[in-house]
Amino acid sequence: IDIGSNSARLVIFEKSSHYGFHLICEQKSKVRIGQGAYEKEGYLQPIGIERAFLALQSFINTIQKYRVHKTICVATSALRDAPNGRQFTQWIKKELNLSIKIIDGKQEARFGAIAVNNLLPLDSAVTIDIGGGSSDMALIEKGQIVDTFSLNLGTVRLKELFFDKECPVEESHTKAREFIRKELSRLPEHFRHSFAVGIGGTARTLSKGIMKRSGHPLDKLHAFTYEVDKWSAYFANIPLSSAKGLKKFNLKKNRYDTIREGTLIFQEILACIGAQKVISSAVGVREGVFLEQMLRNEGHRFPKDINPSVISILDRFHPLTKLERRNRGKLKMASHLYSVMQQEIGDAKKYETQLNWALKLSYIGKILNIYSSHQTAFFIAIQELNYGFTHEEIVLISSLLRMHGKELLFPPLIEQYATLLPPIQTLSWLSFIYTLTIFLHENSHSAQIDFTYRDQTLTITSDQPLYLAKEKIKKLEKPVPFAIIIKDRNKIPHNRVLGI
Repeated sequence: IDIGSNSARLVIFEKSSHYGFHLICEQKSKVRIGQGAYEKEGYLQPIGIERAFLALQSFINTIQKYRVHKTICVATSALRDAPNGRQFTQWIKKELNLSIKIIDGKQEARFGAIAVNNLLPLDSAVTIDIGGGSSDMALIEKGQIVDTFSLNLGTVRLKELFFDKECPVEESHTKAREFIRKELSRLPEHFRHSFAVGIGGTARTLSKGIMKRSGHPLDKLHAFTYEVDKWSAYFANIPLSSAKGLKKFNLKKNRYDTIREGTLIFQEILACIGAQKVISSAVGVREGVFLEQMLRNEGHRFPKDINPSVISILDRFHPLTKLERRNRGKLKMASHLYSVMQQEIGDAKKYETQLNWALKLSYIGKILNIYSSHQTAFFIAIQELNYGFTHEEIVLISSLLRMHGKELLFPPLIEQYATLLPPIQTLSWLSFIYTLTIFLHENSHSAQIDFTYRDQTLTITSDQPLYLAKEKIKKLEKPVPFAIIIKDRNKIPHNRVLGI
């Protein structure tokens, strides 16, 4: 449970294996526990306290229904700033038997950094988590959390101090900007980076607005990336808008009350750190709290080449997990074929990593439906590949799962995701390598298979029979014209056929 100044959220994660987990429940209540506090010397007011109590009471009912093994509750700026914050946590402990840990801004920033460091495709960045009372930042360099910092800049704080006053929007905007820049002068000089991570409600709302306005084809917020310069005018106009005028920015209505303040803070921080690109995060403090527990023996990092989304999918949807050892042979086969065909492809095996992920996931549709398993695999992957992948990688991996068959390409899918997919010729080759590998792997057992390519002829040599594979390969479409010859071991016992 995460109690912020604006919202309280409950998330329930289920571990499926040592490194596999997935979200099974999420609930949110706009408690605004900090409402009225910033004008009353930080003291929590009765209206916010009452809403928070009722939300936490409901969360506990959900926790009991799901039979949760462990519950962790953290509270952020509104409670740590409040002189009566400790009194509130003691009351909740007595009435609801729920222990609340009040974390400082640096710890809040660290939790967010743990989450994005594990669940976003990045190596170095500055994270920006704008809350109701504070903006918490972390500097990540080469996969390590180098430093954290907390600024007294929050959407509810600015709303009550400036935007709720009876004065023109332009005047509120000017005073708020001066306040933000003064607070930003405290930010250490080394918090500078061209790549920023947007965490929290403000960043998510802005990303969703940009996704709608740009016609982004993948309906997934996490890892959506955009250029700051391209959307600077969009950011500049939101804080100057009236509440009614916010509709034209493609923003969610439930964020209208604080999005002007949040956008102003976000815009100023991006300018201060020199950000040129933003990657959107659907994870934050809650996932960081969970991962700190889950990865406490691994230094709070997943091991290299471990992707929790892939592990979770395989845990839940792979009917042949006991044959996982055979997957290594499948990946080796595909890598060899990819290398052999380089004289035709010529891409220096640029997409081998994505090809390997697709091959690892190739059976996931079969546990639900044999006859349309490829379509099922596509839908599972496009929805469940949430962590550690770019949108381009998610779409490519999912597309390879969908395009398994005689034809290399599926036109409706290519049309829908054209802006995220590789060029058609490249995609055709990847589909060919993926499909041929699956045909050979499915129709052979422990076979030693070799490939050679000369004079526009691909020769496949096997020490085991490939009878069933031959039939499928004969019908398989090719990216360019060339011949395929299969040399396998014939095991028909001729002297015993029909009693001869």
